[in-house]
Amino acid sequence: MNIRIRTLALLLLMGAAAAASIAHFGLYDIAATEQHTKPVYLLLDHAMRKSVSKRADGIAVPDLSGEPRIHNGLAHYRAHCLQCHGAPGVAPEPFSYGMTPAPASMVITAREWPPAELFWTVKHGIKMSGMPAWEYRLSDTEIWDVVAFVRRLPALSPQAYQQLSRQVPPLHASAEPAGLPGAPAKDALAAGPMPGDAEAGKRALQQHLCLTCHEIPGIVGQNAPVGPPLNGIAGRRYIGGVLPNTPENMVRWLQNPQQFDPLSAMPNLQLSEKDARDMAAFLYTLEDLD
Repeated sequence: MNIRIRTLALLLLMGAAAAASIAHFGLYDIAATEQHTKPVYLLLDHAMRKSVSKRADGIAVPDLSGEPRIHNGLAHYRAHCLQCHGAPGVAPEPFSYGMTPAPASMVITAREWPPAELFWTVKHGIKMSGMPAWEYRLSDTEIWDVVAFVRRLPALSPQAYQQLSRQVPPLHASAEPAGLPGAPAKDALAAGPMPGDAEAGKRALQQHLCLTCHEIPGIVGQNAPVGPPLNGIAGRRYIGGVLPNTPENMVRWLQNPQQFDPLSAMPNLQLSEKDARDMAAFLYTLEDLD
């Protein structure tokens, strides 16, 4: 038995060394113009399906019937999903043609994936696939609406899709996301400062692409030095060099930096009040400059 264990351990070590060598010497072609090898594709696909299934287990599926729900789901699908996944008789946008792996056809996905798994995937996204997480942009109700519409797709011919689509007006471009999970009511906001959730703020900073411009301790990612690093931001006297560093000012700055500095390159990310407070709560944990 000991010999078998040692042999297995040696094989695992050799496999890990081989994988590390392939990565270190750039032997694996990561170009999007080249597909994954079949073993790599099958491994990643299997891991993805198992991961989604495990995390979607136990999600309660609401009633997905009813034309209002289908229509609202179509409106969101057309605004957010059509560009990559297409629809019956409608091609995706050209940029999606170069994505690897290719975005899935929602017709076959709707047939094979349970509603809970569709919901979890739309809400949380899938790493290294181009599939974003919509948790911070759509409410749970809106995500279920999308799931309801996707489940209708296999029954739609191109003509039926066009007919249904003509019945549904486009989403208003400037509309605020409605009913985001945990979003405070207006009367609650008027009552005064609200504490944020630092752990939720850490996730929100990642989801709103803050890593593409800032180095942020504790968050793994690009950490690009386009803007100033955020380590030690809790101890700085000013935010953006112009606004006294207080929790309320941090929330206001995160929601609209150009209101205080018109020349700031930091864009308005359309943050909800909750996300801004959560992000501020995390930023105030960054007290050390190291």
